[in-house]
Amino acid sequence: MKNLIKNFVIACMILVAGGAYAQTNKLISDPVELKVQELLSRMTLEEKVGQMNQYSNPYVQTGAGANSREAQSFDKMIEQGQVGSFLNVLGANETRRLQEIAIGKSRLGIPLIFGFDVVHGFKTIFPIPLGEAASFDRAAMEQSARIAAVESAANGLHWTFAPMVDISRDARWGRIMESAGEDVYLGEQAAIARVKGFQGDDLSKANTIAACAKHFAAYGAAIAGRDYAAVDMSERALREVIFPPFKAALDAGVATFMSSFNTINGVPASGNAWLLNDVLRKEWGFKGFVVSDWNSLGEMMAHGNVESHYEVGLQGIEAGVDMDMEGRIYISEVKKLLDDKKINISQIDEMVARILRVKFQLGLFDDPYQYCDVEKQNKLTMHPDHLAAARDIARKSFVLLKNEKNVLPLSEKTKKIAVIGPLANDKDAPTGNWRGVAEPNSAVSLLEGIKAAVGSKAEVLYAEGCKLVTNPSQSFFTQLNVNTSDHSGFAEAVEVAKKADVVVMALGETAYMSGECRSYADISLKGLQAELLREIRKTGKPIVLTLFNGRPMVLTDIIDQTDALLVCWLPGTESGHAIADVLFGDYNPSGKLPASFPYHVGQVPVYYEQMTSGRPYDPNPEGFSTKYRDIPNAPLYAFGKGLSYTTFEYKNLRLSKTQITKDGSLTASVLVTNTGTFDGEEVVQLYIRDVVGKGISRPVQQLKGFEKVMLRKGETREVTFNIAASDLAFWRLDNTWAPEEGDFMLMVGSASDDIRLKEKFVLKN
Repeated sequence: MKNLIKNFVIACMILVAGGAYAQTNKLISDPVELKVQELLSRMTLEEKVGQMNQYSNPYVQTGAGANSREAQSFDKMIEQGQVGSFLNVLGANETRRLQEIAIGKSRLGIPLIFGFDVVHGFKTIFPIPLGEAASFDRAAMEQSARIAAVESAANGLHWTFAPMVDISRDARWGRIMESAGEDVYLGEQAAIARVKGFQGDDLSKANTIAACAKHFAAYGAAIAGRDYAAVDMSERALREVIFPPFKAALDAGVATFMSSFNTINGVPASGNAWLLNDVLRKEWGFKGFVVSDWNSLGEMMAHGNVESHYEVGLQGIEAGVDMDMEGRIYISEVKKLLDDKKINISQIDEMVARILRVKFQLGLFDDPYQYCDVEKQNKLTMHPDHLAAARDIARKSFVLLKNEKNVLPLSEKTKKIAVIGPLANDKDAPTGNWRGVAEPNSAVSLLEGIKAAVGSKAEVLYAEGCKLVTNPSQSFFTQLNVNTSDHSGFAEAVEVAKKADVVVMALGETAYMSGECRSYADISLKGLQAELLREIRKTGKPIVLTLFNGRPMVLTDIIDQTDALLVCWLPGTESGHAIADVLFGDYNPSGKLPASFPYHVGQVPVYYEQMTSGRPYDPNPEGFSTKYRDIPNAPLYAFGKGLSYTTFEYKNLRLSKTQITKDGSLTASVLVTNTGTFDGEEVVQLYIRDVVGKGISRPVQQLKGFEKVMLRKGETREVTFNIAASDLAFWRLDNTWAPEEGDFMLMVGSASDDIRLKEKFVLKN
């Protein structure tokens, strides 16, 4: 009864004060803003600081930040308004329990916000984001995020630390698996799709969660591909390559941003006022809040730009990092900084207001328990419709890179299929790193998928061949010990291959060979896998390599040992079924590479959007040109590459006009015909080259559009693209973002290195 009376009195105060506030602040008409300001006016400093801190689940040992003794006092901290957010607290029951403390026992009843890394699925796991980007399917990317949001919200969550929109052109960097790859335009489209999927059309609905664009900024450009390393790049590169996907996420309505671990040109991103205030807030107009990455504030001392937590707190506040994830800096330093007049209370109020605003937008003040429904949790988690979607999206992500003599799809005449390799019956690798709350060993293995597909129509033989790692128990924190000496399974694998009509090999990486802190200098097949492949090749049987990978890999030394290569990435819960759909022709592969596969690791970073050179590549060994003396310049497989079981012809590229103004646009149309014997989808890609950049060299080509079209065999369809002058803009010498007049080349093709048609046009100011 006491709590009911208290809450009633508070509600009345809000109504009265809110009305008075509205009378004296008529310029403020947003009802959410009125509520934020009214609540802020009644908060103590301790309560404000409480909103600025996020803690990892203290009730369960979840990592380096967990402390069982702290767990005993956290309920009291919530009562006292000292906690604004948790990460890694899961489940409708537990989130309700903690929310009830915040609502019913704290002075102001401010709800908690619960966050979690829902990167490519909550419990129903989809392909890793890099693989999903290979689908070049905006609807598929949005759908997977939508399903992830539904499952997460049903399990008590309000907020995901995704999408990661870092552009990454270095396959050594383990977190490339979380990205959309190397291309700016594809990165923008993936960011938009995923933000829409997570947040839906109304963030207050109980089946949506707040998205978080991370890591702002340039985390994917770490020097030498080493996680957490420094970044050193020009403002032009930041503006033209790194920033656009973040800006696209913002324009799509993303609720939050996350600052990154790295320094940028010597300044830590989490203490970078130019980045977070000047660009993100003032220039772009971002109204949501910024959360640090895990202890990225506290790590500033290790970067060496500050000497104490006091200085860390000052730099974080001046930069505008609103919420400190597990750094625990603001708790001890804000009051001191205020007392010393290093900061003022209006700065704190602005930061807290941004956090409260998102909580209001999520509907947490209207119904803080709408995310805490056990019945909904049990009904929606891994719903059959979600599993069906996971299977469909997985097969859309696969990229066929080789298919000699049309060995794929496998014929119904194939009566004996050998499935060989350390990942052939692996049920854990397909779920990948950052796999939400997926159960270990819960995915459908390749072997299971093939057996289910053929039933009694063919005999499926199996041999592991070799172990990839010597420690079978893997986790996020496990140091993987790669097997480099145990050949004991080779003989069995060879005998199994000899008995088969075709061999399907499953090689690549485990779930924890990519992801955070999984950078590798050697990105070729690890352990004995290449050796096993060569032994199987000696049997003379056709070999289909299904590659499980979290990054582009160097395959130069083994590609000739295969007849077909299907890049499967780490495809999620329905892995085996999805792969079988493609192997047996129930689905025609349609994926394209979102990142180039290097010919040699020495090329890295390698990407298609190269700048022009004063001495362009010349194969003549006597000439002085930009080239390697020992390997080609080109990657083994370039961005946008991907085969189909059918073939496509491009013809009749037409431009609606050959000259546009700075406010104008043109339409490009091309006829695409399915000239093969299978129905299939083609990703039609449009690239632009700015021939002369008026004082600045411009890239040889840039993706500016793509359309994925389904064509039945023999069908022709016109594909159209609209190119506005604004699509031609870049960061000019005068530090403005705008296009410049001149000649442009418009190119349409099937891949960045497979341009079929070209036409010129002119931009006139």
